[in-house]
Amino acid sequence: MMQDSLEYLEKKSFFDKVLTIYGRNAVLEALEDTAITIHKLHLCTSNKDASVLETMKKIAQQRGIEVAYLDKQSLSRISKNAKQDQGVALDIVLEFFGDEKSFLEQHSTYHILALDGINNPQNLGMIIRSATAGAIDAILLPTKGSTQISPLVIKASVGTLFKMPIIKTSNLKKTLEEFRKHNTDIYTLNANAKSNYKEENYSDKVIFVLGNESDGVSKAIEKLSDKSISIPMQRGVESLNVAVTASLLAFL
Repeated sequence: MMQDSLEYLEKKSFFDKVLTIYGRNAVLEALEDTAITIHKLHLCTSNKDASVLETMKKIAQQRGIEVAYLDKQSLSRISKNAKQDQGVALDIVLEFFGDEKSFLEQHSTYHILALDGINNPQNLGMIIRSATAGAIDAILLPTKGSTQISPLVIKASVGTLFKMPIIKTSNLKKTLEEFRKHNTDIYTLNANAKSNYKEENYSDKVIFVLGNESDGVSKAIEKLSDKSISIPMQRGVESLNVAVTASLLAFL
């Protein structure tokens, strides 16, 4: 019984890191990138012959990737987008996906970007790219109320998604509260805040919370934060795009 439980936990831990993408161009690009770990290629049995599909099969064979052939209904359950999957789906293993518990076990210091209601896939991809290039140790991404990793996000991140630790959470508020138990300082970005982000003396455990593109940080998260900071604007500009804000924070 204990062995079965261990096997279940191991499988669950593995599949928590699996991302399924779909669409022929996105799948082919991922297959061609040898830096990406791939679990399985799914092809619909009703696909008509096409050179791109033959290329996918050839690459899968060369890389030792399992190929599963499924009917249209079964494939749509995997892709979760029957209208746009084009008869193909691909399971990618995101090595750096995890939860706050495993992250905290491995890190004693960190600067993290937490995303509160980011809805634009392009913004998420660019945030990931800036975070990867800069001094950010992880991105805290809610599984609800925010855009999720998708082919659009992967493209916007220009492949950096596969290098950045991403902490998934089903409840951003509770996860932030858990980090606070570990003496983490939480800052929210607010255009009306009086404190200049460049003038703060940051500790070695910091989370910057970036809010929704239109509404900013939610009230519940704002109440939880230690301090609100702002990026001073000139010439009457009200605010910056959230991805630009993330870039500035990544290179503090």
